[in-house]
Amino acid sequence: MLGVIVMADPRVAAIPVRECGEPLVDTADSEHLRVDDRMADEHGQWRLLRAGVVERLERAAQLLPPGVRLLVLEGYRSPQRQERGFTRYRETLRALRPDLDEGALRAAASRYISPPEVAPHPSGAAIDLTLCDDDGTELDLGCAYDATPEESDGGCFTAAPGLPERAAANRRLLVEVLTEAGLVNYPTEWWHWSYGDRYWALKTGAPAALYGPHDLTAPAQAAAV
Repeated sequence: MLGVIVMADPRVAAIPVRECGEPLVDTADSEHLRVDDRMADEHGQWRLLRAGVVERLERAAQLLPPGVRLLVLEGYRSPQRQERGFTRYRETLRALRPDLDEGALRAAASRYISPPEVAPHPSGAAIDLTLCDDDGTELDLGCAYDATPEESDGGCFTAAPGLPERAAANRRLLVEVLTEAGLVNYPTEWWHWSYGDRYWALKTGAPAALYGPHDLTAPAQAAAV
């Protein structure tokens, strides 16, 4: 994976955020998207995304061939949930790789889950998704959604070599339609795409991110979105 910019890279954190105030909307209201509930939270927040992200996903969905759909797995993630997930995986890696110093450990952990201070999910800018058929049956993308690099032996990387042809073709299709619609992929996770966050800005040359994080557990922010 030479040349991959990970979320822990200082260039990501250096991108400024100029919050545009765009609302979070419910992907379940879209006629073009299917929503899976495996990552559900009690308030239904996992279905939320910024309106601009949903608009682009709907555009991508309409580029798919008949019988293939986009399946939403997780959108918004609370800052608290992001923090817990990052800490848990970092400590798992610490046990597996005692040779890594703190900087290298942080970078390795960020292949799978973003450091909280730059994470796009809490801003509603990032979507984890896959492909399914009209009945909701998932297509083969080569490895399980949310598999770590260790669990998948690198198969979670979008450009992973050696995939079965059907899985490789499905990945190419996913990449094609989402890229055409204006989203960017995080190359260590085939399922992770975003628009309007720091990583998107870095990859596209935009001067700033459009969306900053929201804590929907805070009453004032919850009312604002």
